Amino acid sequence: MNQDTPGNGATGEAMAAGNGADPEAAGVEPVADPIAALEAEKLDLKDRLMRALADMENVRRRAEREAVDARTYAVTGFARDMLTVADNIRRALESVPRGDPAVDDAVKPFVEGIELTERDLLTTLSRHGVKRLEPEGSRFDPNMHQAMFEVANETVPNGTVVQVIQTGYAIGDRVLRPALVGVAKGGQRPAPSSDAQGKADSEG
Repeated sequence: MNQDTPGNGATGEAMAAGNGADPEAAGVEPVADPIAALEAEKLDLKDRLMRALADMENVRRRAEREAVDARTYAVTGFARDMLTVADNIRRALESVPRGDPAVDDAVKPFVEGIELTERDLLTTLSRHGVKRLEPEGSRFDPNMHQAMFEVANETVPNGTVVQVIQTGYAIGDRVLRPALVGVAKGGQRPAPSSDAQGKADSEG
């Protein structure tokens, strides 16, 4: 007997329809392009590598700055303690009576010895980055000087250091001890700096 089984025609049509169906419509994900995937992975790895190299360079530079600071400022505490010695040497020199030839001849070797000691001390401090501030005659700098009083003086620009009460010292770019100074008041206004003058000209 050659009878058609019920449903055979419908099954054949479904299979035919299935063979020509869109994979996305059937729920099947399309195969990704392997070259594009590798290219994206390469770009991601390159970006991570560049970031890691930048971080390493920042760490290296920070370590170099810290090493320089450590070398420069390692003696800060010791140098600050030595300032008392420098002050006492200076006081000893200033206390020596001057003007009497007999006295001058008698104390001359003593004074020369103290002056030599002071020079050696300052030279040693200088080798370790400590320098003495000598602001007399220069413009008052609040970062380096501490004003103790004002002096009426119209012969110099207003704000000029005219007297040093206590010597100041700096180590590297930092103030170890500000200089105690007297500042002129009443003189002409100081000339503006080149930067301030350029800014004023541009605004005008």
